Amino acid sequence: MTTIKFLINSLLLLFMFWASPLAAQSDVKEQIVVPLSDPAKPAFLNVGLVNGSIRVVGGTGKDIVIDAVAASRRSDRERDREREERADANSNGMKRISSGAGMEVSAEEKDNHVKVSSDSWKRSVDLTIKVPQRCSLKLNTVNNGEITVENVTGTLEVTNVNGAIQLTNISGSAVANTVNGNLTAAFKTLDSDTPMAFSTLNGNVDVTFPANAKASVKLKSDRGDIFSDFDIDVDKSQPKGTRSEKNGMYRVTVEDWVKGKINGGGPEMMMKNMHGNIYIRKAK
Repeated sequence: MTTIKFLINSLLLLFMFWASPLAAQSDVKEQIVVPLSDPAKPAFLNVGLVNGSIRVVGGTGKDIVIDAVAASRRSDRERDREREERADANSNGMKRISSGAGMEVSAEEKDNHVKVSSDSWKRSVDLTIKVPQRCSLKLNTVNNGEITVENVTGTLEVTNVNGAIQLTNISGSAVANTVNGNLTAAFKTLDSDTPMAFSTLNGNVDVTFPANAKASVKLKSDRGDIFSDFDIDVDKSQPKGTRSEKNGMYRVTVEDWVKGKINGGGPEMMMKNMHGNIYIRKAK
């Protein structure tokens, strides 16, 4: 198991501040290179952020290369000055030693599984990660960033809350979900046996499949429209209703999903949103 960790501490930031006012306002940048235990086998990458964006690009390299950027926090310095001004009178003129606003990112590798974590709950951290093309992904972020994936083959699990998801030139399967943002996915090839799901609350769901894709689609847009390049054989049977009872009261729920088959049917492809449209495109 290989663990690689770096810390940009407050002394370095303090030096940058003394050296040049302009340098103090620049981004903090670092790079981690993570060798895989067996480069001949597929990799698995797990990344979780609280604040920041994640970009993953597949290529021909054998290592996983992580470029991390944390934007300067001028507001933090202003807040520090305010704290000093409000310091307790008992300090008798003593100067407060700041804990700093350093960036910390770590990467741990075991049997081609790489887990990346950071202190992004303190400040926004943006990650650009180069991976071998055969690499499964588990990516999630919450605030202040988007998730983008390009040219990767594998199983993708992608979750965002306040930001978009964009998957481009991917192969395999994907489950992707965001709350506030558009969700776009373009597949080069599909895993013919794996169900997939794409959902957002506020935004469009826009998915492109190869022309020969076989799928059984399950679609629902509460306040939007559904469009398709494919000739979908829509199930025209009446919506199914369910009845439940609780505390002597009955509740009847009617499903309003659109169900159908593309090219004769295949694994289920679920797409859902509330505010936005759903687009199912055929690759040119």
